[in-house]
Amino acid sequence: MDPLRRSFSPCSSRPSSPRTPPCEASDSVGIEAVLDQLKIKAMKMGFEFNIMVVGQSGLGKSTMVNTLFKSKVWKSSLPGLGTPMPQTLQLHSVTHVIEEKGVKLKLTVTDTPGFGDQINNDKCWDPILGYINEQYERYLQEEILITRQRHIPDTRVHCCVYFVPPTGHCLRPLDIEFLQRLCRTVNVVPVIARADSLTIEEREAFRSRIQEDLRNHCIDVYPQKCFDEDINDRILNSKIRERIPFAVVGADREHMVNGRCVLGRKTKWGIVEAPTSKT
Repeated sequence: MDPLRRSFSPCSSRPSSPRTPPCEASDSVGIEAVLDQLKIKAMKMGFEFNIMVVGQSGLGKSTMVNTLFKSKVWKSSLPGLGTPMPQTLQLHSVTHVIEEKGVKLKLTVTDTPGFGDQINNDKCWDPILGYINEQYERYLQEEILITRQRHIPDTRVHCCVYFVPPTGHCLRPLDIEFLQRLCRTVNVVPVIARADSLTIEEREAFRSRIQEDLRNHCIDVYPQKCFDEDINDRILNSKIRERIPFAVVGADREHMVNGRCVLGRKTKWGIVEAPTSKT
């Protein structure tokens, strides 16, 4: 070995002995410990998820939310017999804490009773868009403070589930006009409500018409193209886009089928099992 190079070696300052291991440079700086700390902190604080459900009355929005989270999160806001339909769109929110295997989820569901139920639905989306923008603005104002709260309450709407009536035709002018505005402010997930009222052939044809309407009117629903940077994400998102709008069936009762208890809706033709009706 070149003696000049050896004189500058960090391990040549002291001779090695049988009990002293040779000097080895370590490439680790302990980044993996940061990931563990973040995971522990997140598990301790829990997570917040805020969704908004939009659609006409009678489409099973509350039942669908309860089915999705397997909990009595929301009660139907349908007016009873003799109760007049609300004349203006109203927004109602309810917060429910769900815990599973030590992980806590603070779920807030915002319903929009009265949307699309009136004869004149001109600009019926204004209260919804105003509410979404207000929550974003409120969070931003808290976040830009120099001395801010340790944990800022997150009231932003993370996702809006839009219920399309199972007409079997195409999107209505009301749907198109509202979705064009809505997709600019929040992640939109369109679903076909009460999909069991359509046959498999009708459902697929309806889905194709809605997909065509979304493309023709430049309605960018979730997942957007900006989430396709990673190849694995691109493959997964492509599969999801093929199934949009999702055909959903909600149920809040359990029935015995072939000796097992399933969650579903009973009809005179049989029982529609909710977990197997996600497509």
